[in-house]
Amino acid sequence: MPELAEVDYFRRRWDPGLRRKVAAVSLNSKARVGRGLDKQAMTKALVSAKLLESFAAAKQMAFRFSGGIWIGVHLGMSGRLECGDTTREPTNYDHFVLTMTGGKQLVFVDPRQFGRILFWQGPGVPPWWEKIPPAILSDEFTVGVVGAFLRRRARTSIKAVLLMQESFPGIGNWMADEVLWRAGFHPEAKAGAFGPLSVRKLYRILREVCADAMQVIGKDWGDPPASWLFNHRWKDGGSCPRTKEPLHRAEVGGRTTCWSPARQRLGAERR
Repeated sequence: MPELAEVDYFRRRWDPGLRRKVAAVSLNSKARVGRGLDKQAMTKALVSAKLLESFAAAKQMAFRFSGGIWIGVHLGMSGRLECGDTTREPTNYDHFVLTMTGGKQLVFVDPRQFGRILFWQGPGVPPWWEKIPPAILSDEFTVGVVGAFLRRRARTSIKAVLLMQESFPGIGNWMADEVLWRAGFHPEAKAGAFGPLSVRKLYRILREVCADAMQVIGKDWGDPPASWLFNHRWKDGGSCPRTKEPLHRAEVGGRTTCWSPARQRLGAERR
């Protein structure tokens, strides 16, 4: 599942379509990505509309067109956005295509069809976009927000809590592991055990990891440096890039989790 930085990277793949008008719309009516859409109404609204802005938030993105039109994209497990021209070789997974003036094509490709396309037209912003919680790098995301949510989920493991999108939008499996590893917190620590100093540390590292991911991955899909847990977490047998001791992998909070036993000890969160 693409996370915060990956979503922003793919969002910018459609930037060549900015300030261009939609010449044609193609939606695979048999694909699940268009479930619930009124294809005819969407096509009628989009043709001749100009793409004005693009946004990414949490694990979603939105594209605003003239005429109060919005297209939302959720990539799901395998979705991606591509941009080409009309000579681009189509694939069997091109489920949504906007042909723009000037010959550019904006394409949503999704082999497994866990993604989704949303359509909305009206004043303001779509309800499904408005309800996304404040971004972790925004001023609205505060230490107080983190502490209050951890208290509400006191009996839940911190790994599972970090994956809850209602308070940590855009954080997925690898980012949660990276945050906990950098902060030195065990993924099985209960959220309610975090003391004031640890809450502040968790808040700081959350913002640090998000900023680093946006700079390295979100900018140009760059490879994270070897100093990150990211490069060592995917397979059994890895070593912690800080302690050089073996990493451990197990299911925590319903997700495969990687941590460094030499660095992340239960009880460290109680400060």
